[in-house]
Amino acid sequence: MSRALGVDRGSSGAGIATLWLDRPDTRNSLGPAFFDELPAVMAELSADSTVRAVVVAAKGQSFSVGLDVKELGTVLAAGDRRVGSEGDGAERTTNADEHLSPAARVAATRRSVLRLQAAITAVADCPKPVVAAVHGHCIGGGMDLATACDIRLASADAIFSVRETRMAIVADLGVLQRLPRIVGAGHVAELAFTGKDVDARRAKEIGLVNEVYPDRDTLLHAAASLAQEIALLSPLAVQGTKSVLAANDGRTLAQALEYVATWNAGMLASEDLAEAVRAFLEKRPPRFTGT
Repeated sequence: MSRALGVDRGSSGAGIATLWLDRPDTRNSLGPAFFDELPAVMAELSADSTVRAVVVAAKGQSFSVGLDVKELGTVLAAGDRRVGSEGDGAERTTNADEHLSPAARVAATRRSVLRLQAAITAVADCPKPVVAAVHGHCIGGGMDLATACDIRLASADAIFSVRETRMAIVADLGVLQRLPRIVGAGHVAELAFTGKDVDARRAKEIGLVNEVYPDRDTLLHAAASLAQEIALLSPLAVQGTKSVLAANDGRTLAQALEYVATWNAGMLASEDLAEAVRAFLEKRPPRFTGT
């Protein structure tokens, strides 16, 4: 099975890892290899102390045109009953699977969806900030991936679409849960109900992306520059800030304030804070080590 992802460390700046969607011949459609590789790659980047920020970008003409219907349609229809993969990536099922009851098939399909969801959630759960650099099409599953990132930037040719209603299904990999935390309810409803295409200008207007750049090269440079800006700061403070922001969900204001007070009670003794004070007094840039 060919790899769907590639990782480039350091070439965009110290402390930055670029996660490449690398199926340009399919416009980066998301197939079984992508969902198998993504959790492992994100776990590796999460555990790597030299990585302070991650950029998610794509090779070829598009960020992603969504799920590979040819490859994943069969898997989802059959449920998560894989016993191995053939050389061409085809899924195999046991003979017993052919005689499952309708209820068992439904349960198996649910397991398949949960497995795909978990792969996308691995991006959202990364303790390091993740910046999506979106060019060309960002459709269906591409939107699930983009909305799992912390920050989204786009090139002028970017097209966004929550396409699932046009395929007679309900989007189920996270975009309906994460998009409402990014843009207003009316915009969510319009995008999700119609499945329409939204250009980069409109995406910026509604807050889906932070900034739009004239072309892919400028976009990638801007994403690397933003990641570098983040990577130069204290990783303890940046990752702590991401954790505190995530902890706001489901908490009252009082509970969220208590959470951050507890967090800082443990972190204010960091060497990075002492270095920040020294650098301020000595009028020089700080050199943060994450300790």
